[in-house]
Formats: sequence, C-alpha cells, structure tokens
Amino acid sequence: MNRHEEIKNAYKNLGGDATFYDGMITCSTLLGKAVCKLVWNMDKRKNDHYLELALSGIPNDFSGKMLEVPVGTGVLSMPVYETMPGADIICLDYSPNMMERAKRQAEKRGLRNVRFMQGDVGKLPFEDESFDLVLSLNGFHAFPDKDAAYSEIFRVLKSGGIFCGCFYVKGENKRTDVLVDKIYTPKGYFTPPYETAGSLRERLNAMYRKAEVKTVEGMAAFRCRKGKENAEG
Repeated sequence: MNRHEEIKNAYKNLGGDATFYDGMITCSTLLGKAVCKLVWNMDKRKNDHYLELALSGIPNDFSGKMLEVPVGTGVLSMPVYETMPGADIICLDYSPNMMERAKRQAEKRGLRNVRFMQGDVGKLPFEDESFDLVLSLNGFHAFPDKDAAYSEIFRVLKSGGIFCGCFYVKGENKRTDVLVDKIYTPKGYFTPPYETAGSLRERLNAMYRKAEVKTVEGMAAFRCRKGKENAEG
C-alpha cells in the first residue's frame, strides 16, 4: 500500500474511539470537514496531500529504530505502522489521554513493534543518536519550547537519520493566521512563536542537509537528513 492509500484509509475502523480531533485531522467527518474548510481552507484532497508529504520521508522498506513525537491519538500513524513490521517504533506524547487512544489504535491493529512512553519533547529520555528516523506530525506549533524540541530531536537522531513531519506555519493563509491568533493561541491549543515557511527552511538547512519544505495552505511538510558534518559540528 502506498502513502496515498495509507492516508486515505487512516480513518477506517475507528468506531467508538473517533474524536472531534480525529475527524478534523483526517478531514473525514462533517464537522471535521467544516473546520478544515473554515480554518485551513482545505478539502479532503488538500488535507491528504500535506499528510502524504509529511509521511513521505519514511522509506517504504524502513526497518530501523523510529521515534514519533507527539503521537496524539495515533489516527494518522498507526495505519502506516501496519506496513512497517520490521521497524522498532517508540511513540511519545506529553498527554496520557492522547496516548491511551493511540495505544488502543495499536492494539486494535495488532501492532507488536510499537511502544508508548509519556515524556517531554524538550527533554527526551533517550541517549544521543538513538534513532534512525524521527517523525513529528502537527506538534511543533504546540510545543512551548520549540528551540529545545529542535535541539533534542537533533541530539537523538543518528548521523544519516531522517527527520520529517508537518506543522502550522504563518504567512501562507491570512484567514488561518487570524483564527490561530484569535482562537487557537488564546485557548492554548497552539503556542507562539510560529515559524514561517522561510524561517523553517533556514532553520533546517542550518541543522541538516537535504532539507525540503513544501506548504499546503498553512501547513508545512518537511523532511531532512542529519549529515555526518552536522553531527560533528
């Protein structure tokens, strides 16, 4: 199954575990579609596209050690992990409620190669160069200490390892920026300061090699690789 099909099928079999967040993040329920259109100017096609870009950094035959932070409810990543039986995956989240839902998703799908930990991305409980790949979906716009998160992810990533994911960036859609400023930020859903697509490219290029950033409305999908010169410098 390719990435498009994985994302297309991500919302299936949720049953009673379905949440407002799940419907919004997958643009799959009536309310979720309404929020996607109102806040993000996205339909299902655009929503799927940015998620495909975010997950495209994971090689189809990946069988190394991987960290996902934050895992959220697991609605996006667990269907992908079904296609990665040889990978050793650790999913970390600060919220125990989110993580419990992700655990249920993993159990429902019979995933035996996925482990869960509660923790803070700003102080990861892992040794230097522990992972071949780090995935971060829709997390950086909420992290309170973004510099610490960038630094910690770089630290635990092996030389040659991949960092990929997606999050909100300002300056791509005026309506999104206004709603984030007036609603998402005051309610604590998102935490400033926010990257722009340009500042994200600049940051990733300064830390990694082969950094790519693509935007779909107000979401930026990225992937980059930690080079030997990065690890030593």
